[in-house]
Amino acid sequence: MMKTLFLQPPSFDGFDGGAGSRYQAKREIRSFWFPTWLAQPAAIVPGSKLIDAPPAGITMETVLAEAKQRDLCVIHTSTPSFASDVRVAAALKEANPNIMIGMVGAKVAVQPEESLRKGAPIDFVARNEFDFTIKDVAEGKDFAAIDGISWRGRDGSITHNKDRALIHDMDQLPFVTDVYQRDLRIEDYFIGYLMHPYISIYTGRGCKSRCTFCLWPQTVGGHAYRTRSPEHVAAEIRQAKKNFPQVREFFFDDDTFTDDLPRAEAIARELGKMGITWSCNAKANVPRETLKVLRDNGLRLLLVGYESGNQQILHNIKKGMRIEVAKKFTKDCHELGIKIHGTFILGLPGETKETIEETIRFATEINPHTLQVSLAAPYPGTFLHKQAVENGWLDADHAELIDDHGIQIAPLHYPHLSHTEIFESVETFYRRFYFRAPKIASIVNEMIRSPQMMKRRLREGVEFFHFLRERKKIAA
Repeated sequence: MMKTLFLQPPSFDGFDGGAGSRYQAKREIRSFWFPTWLAQPAAIVPGSKLIDAPPAGITMETVLAEAKQRDLCVIHTSTPSFASDVRVAAALKEANPNIMIGMVGAKVAVQPEESLRKGAPIDFVARNEFDFTIKDVAEGKDFAAIDGISWRGRDGSITHNKDRALIHDMDQLPFVTDVYQRDLRIEDYFIGYLMHPYISIYTGRGCKSRCTFCLWPQTVGGHAYRTRSPEHVAAEIRQAKKNFPQVREFFFDDDTFTDDLPRAEAIARELGKMGITWSCNAKANVPRETLKVLRDNGLRLLLVGYESGNQQILHNIKKGMRIEVAKKFTKDCHELGIKIHGTFILGLPGETKETIEETIRFATEINPHTLQVSLAAPYPGTFLHKQAVENGWLDADHAELIDDHGIQIAPLHYPHLSHTEIFESVETFYRRFYFRAPKIASIVNEMIRSPQMMKRRLREGVEFFHFLRERKKIAA
């Protein structure tokens, strides 16, 4: 077995681009997702080590020292970070010429040929679902016999092996929290709307929905929701609760945990027996009866992708959500005491100044506890990217999706709506939502009731205004 290093490389300061982040960019407030997509194969490969450099503040010197002791390094990359990650790979090769380097992630899954041609230090890339692909590599199997990789031969030729079959027995995967305990400091991970410290895991992969912008289902996870059994999930949470007594909340990061309502209720009941506080991703269509079961068994918050308040835009992106259903769902959550972190995207196909205004009004009307406003990001491999290229909405100057400091830019533009107008609408959205008397009163009340929350919200406020200043520099 090769001595394997799983690496999320050092990058921009505060850049949340890890192997669990859906939008790789520097956030409005400092936040980091757990590197679950790297931790899972690390749990499969004996003797491996995971370094998640950005949250821990680990420097290149430390990474290079570790790489000198390793035979194989698996780097998670993304479209925004690829150029930087290739430079890291080159430094690793210089420090240890014998180290084999592979890359994983959505970027290389959909652009394996281009990635290998632009990344000279890379020996192979693992496409799609790569857990057992990496295990095969670490076991020293001949590249020609490993499904799911594209690799560089000694003569420089590039070979693409056949795809690896997706995993359907998800219970065969070992617990990622074992790797968290071994290699990570969980206090390094922050998400503004989750209690700290938190832990996130997947209880399943894939999503049956066809949202045109969504990264994981179109590049790595697929559109079949493949799940772990409620008993397997409960066993990991039970063990994690013992190993991490300081954890205040568990988050289930499945693309949509509520796609299978009977299973979600079954997991909730297991968590309820343990007295666990938990949160998850959800669609804005969960029935009130199910919401009540989840709440009664420890559910605190739902992360809901509303995306837009305009019905036609929702049709354009194949969201499969009706505004009136989303409003009823949100009202139910408010009445049941379930908090919502709502996510919205500006600049989707069909966006106009009027639809942006409509979305802002919609957000203030339904009034989630917190929200996140992102810019439409056409990642390669998504239908949105294909649309953008074919229609001339995306140009070369904006194709990297972030600026030189890791801040998300507005990559799409339309004949009636410019990059700048879309970019500036994000700040307008935040100000209109948060700078309202009722919302300010709610935040102040939250801070008064909890000294820890007061300290946290004050820090986040400073970070938020610093972020807005940095955005103004981009706009200028």
